Amino acid sequence: MTRLEFAQKAVVMDGDRILLVRKSDQDPYHPGKWELPGGRMKESDDLDTHLVREVFEETGLTVTVAPDRPIDIWLWHMAWHGEPVRVVAFSRYCRLAERAALKPQRECDDFLSEQRWVPRDELPSLDIIPSQRPTIELVAKEAASCRPAFE
Repeated sequence: MTRLEFAQKAVVMDGDRILLVRKSDQDPYHPGKWELPGGRMKESDDLDTHLVREVFEETGLTVTVAPDRPIDIWLWHMAWHGEPVRVVAFSRYCRLAERAALKPQRECDDFLSEQRWVPRDELPSLDIIPSQRPTIELVAKEAASCRPAFE
């Protein structure tokens, strides 16, 4: 039987730039591809605490979750310790609470190699995980129209 899990991805903007993390070459699903910070939820987390924790662990940045609607929703399938898992994921806007980053506290199964603030005009040239491209394209369009939903 397939287990169902929940995940969130954070859209963190700084002016015309968006925060992305890159999967390492050891990632079993998307080696070398870029994605939004975030991950699967732990049972003890509430929605906002989960996303704040994930961003901090993966990037060292402290954020607050914007009280907006989710930006996008998608599904993916994976195996976790040999067990099939179906993940329902949402993307949500977050605001920087502090500009200074601490050292990321990444877990080994995050498979992340780097993070970067990417200017909006460079997004089309990046190799982004396909399921996250719709969120990133929507956010880039909103930023270009000067109506970002996170403000």
